[in-house]
Amino acid sequence: MSLTDRIARGLEAGWNVTDGATLVKNQTHEADVVVVGTGAGGGTTAEILAKSGLSVILVEEGRLYYRKDFKMDELTSYANLYQEGMSRVTRDGAIAILQGRCVGGSTTVNWTSSFRTPEQTLTYWSRQFGLDHLTPDAMAPWFDGREERHSMAPWHMDPNVNNDILRQGCEKLGYQWQIIPRNVKGCWNLGYCGVGCPTNAKQGALMTTVPGALDHQARLFHGLRADRLVMNQDRIDHLQASAMNADGVTPSGVTVTLKARHFVVAASAIGSPGLLLRSDVPDPHDRVGKRSFLHPVNATMAQMPEKVDPFYGAPQSIYSDEFNFKHGVDGPAGFKLEVPPLHPALSAGVIPGHGRPQIDAMADLTRTQSVIALVRDGFHPESPGGTVSLRDDGSPVLDYPISDYLWKGLRQAYLTMAEIQFAAGAKRVRPVHLDSDWYSSWADAKAAIETIAMAPHRTRLFTAHQMGGCGMGAKPQESVVNGFGEHHHVSNLSVHDASIFPTSIGANPQLSVYALAARNSTRLAGKLAG
Repeated sequence: MSLTDRIARGLEAGWNVTDGATLVKNQTHEADVVVVGTGAGGGTTAEILAKSGLSVILVEEGRLYYRKDFKMDELTSYANLYQEGMSRVTRDGAIAILQGRCVGGSTTVNWTSSFRTPEQTLTYWSRQFGLDHLTPDAMAPWFDGREERHSMAPWHMDPNVNNDILRQGCEKLGYQWQIIPRNVKGCWNLGYCGVGCPTNAKQGALMTTVPGALDHQARLFHGLRADRLVMNQDRIDHLQASAMNADGVTPSGVTVTLKARHFVVAASAIGSPGLLLRSDVPDPHDRVGKRSFLHPVNATMAQMPEKVDPFYGAPQSIYSDEFNFKHGVDGPAGFKLEVPPLHPALSAGVIPGHGRPQIDAMADLTRTQSVIALVRDGFHPESPGGTVSLRDDGSPVLDYPISDYLWKGLRQAYLTMAEIQFAAGAKRVRPVHLDSDWYSSWADAKAAIETIAMAPHRTRLFTAHQMGGCGMGAKPQESVVNGFGEHHHVSNLSVHDASIFPTSIGANPQLSVYALAARNSTRLAGKLAG
């Protein structure tokens, strides 16, 4: 085993890490703080609290995978590293949800895009939800600190062809574009970020804050599912958790009870509301799981005259915010334009059609390019988001109806993306839509997109960003936590992840979660240490 590896070295040095699959009898452990989740929010929280001298237990339902496990193999990686084996969807199956399920959470499998929360979003939050402390100026030092902690900087190498096509099209049409900041150190530019970084270049929670917490005597349980928080009067007494078998999916029957002075839930915008709902935590205004947001994403594919090889190189390096806030924060639905990598298995699940048409399309993968639009939701009365509820087995599920307001935004995004691809020299373009064909001119594509049915299951929708469901706000009647992530009704409970966003944000969320978690954990550490 290579001891140059951060995780291998820590395990060798005696980090306190327990694999739930190895537990054979029920047990109880105690700490100052129990943190549920090891992603952007949980990792940050654990490191800051552990460094302040508090004893911390981290709980992760997924398993600990690290460099030795990252073989750039799509099929095993999607099965192991993603929620529901990468088959997680909204309740009606209309939106695919790409979400991490491993130590480091989605930061282990994301494409490294690192944006500050847009100023328009922070200003809207501070005005609309009474979050006066969340102005752009107040948040700036927290963004600075996290950008340094996670080595975030605009990508310094030339973009791969896949991303450069977005730049070329924007330049031709006079749209603004910029370079994406990435959280990497010594990146090899391989392009396989979505299946776990095989070189430890990605500076997600797995390589930074989780090791930082473990270096300061935190304890990590992985393969341990947080079942419910158990109340005693107005406080949480303990967390009840189930050890998982080595398959990571079935509980072994062993129960672990974790007692603490304070509990931090950072289990994602689907997992955190799910845990609070299973726990019957006080929710007098019925806010838990409400106003859940996604950035619904649609895509167009283009066939280019030259080789694109969309599976090589930094997956995301160019973006355009031309249309994100163009019509004001609460006007028609805005969208951010980015480029996805197209690896073979991922593409096979995205490129429409089956049988011969799909084989032909896949055979041309080396010359295929795609653009995606992240639609910004939650800023308009006709964009109320969705609802997280529990299935019969207690697992969380997101119901996410698409309003006419969002369909209009998605149609506009199709038009914009196709126009950009043709401007960049595409031979043919097609929306990722079951009723679409390939179109060989912008005029034909435009005519088709203007009349195509915008409906669930016809329009292929995806998302890698889950937000809201435990929204923050000054008023308990319309929120779950205050502006510091502190639960309105339970004195020793905080929520530190994207579930506290009161709307979506209009940008990839990892830096927003890191910064808010750092700010809120620093305050919590002061309270608990004091």
